[in-house]
Amino acid sequence: MTFDWQPIDTLLLDMDGTLLDLHFDNHFWLHYLPRVYGETFGLSAEEAIAFLHQRIEQEKGSINWYCLDFWSQELQLDIAGLKRDVDAKIALRPFADTFLARMRSLGKQLLLVTNAHRDSLDLKMEKTRLDHHFHAMISTHDYGVPKEHMTLWEALHADYRFDPARTLLIDDSEPILDCAADFGIGHLLTIRQPDSQKPPRETLKYPAFNHFDEIMPDD
Repeated sequence: MTFDWQPIDTLLLDMDGTLLDLHFDNHFWLHYLPRVYGETFGLSAEEAIAFLHQRIEQEKGSINWYCLDFWSQELQLDIAGLKRDVDAKIALRPFADTFLARMRSLGKQLLLVTNAHRDSLDLKMEKTRLDHHFHAMISTHDYGVPKEHMTLWEALHADYRFDPARTLLIDDSEPILDCAADFGIGHLLTIRQPDSQKPPRETLKYPAFNHFDEIMPDD
């Protein structure tokens, strides 16, 4: 796909499923954590998966859904520590690093905006070294409300003073893109294949691309 960068001053970039392969998170929450939970509390794999799925779904859309401290307390496990057990699976999506460097060289304001907990954000920056590209790295936990809520966008705008009409958000979550659109973010893109181990998504509401080289501006 082609993309016109002239009207863009600010890029708001999601982390998991956008800059980073969502496979790490899916593997952790859907496979590794259920195995550890089952072994710890004497449940079968099926029982652990069923319990965790039901419990986690109860928090969907809230900041607790993303909060490692909350889940550590709820599940009586060190979630941040367990993530380090499988951190070899943390990986950049293709051309993400090159894309960020190119945007920075063009003078765009780059803001990482993630619902990930600070411990998860720190781990992933430690592994990928993407942090030097950004003017700011924002965890919505600092605001107590995730990107699915209008108050988050209002708070970000108050703190970073970007022009919504000249701002691009790239995110793999449709509910988040919907909320950003309602706030007035003028340019919205999504990712066709957030998890490299799953098929590309076919039916998407927002313009989508596969890899960042597809929207890289010409030299």
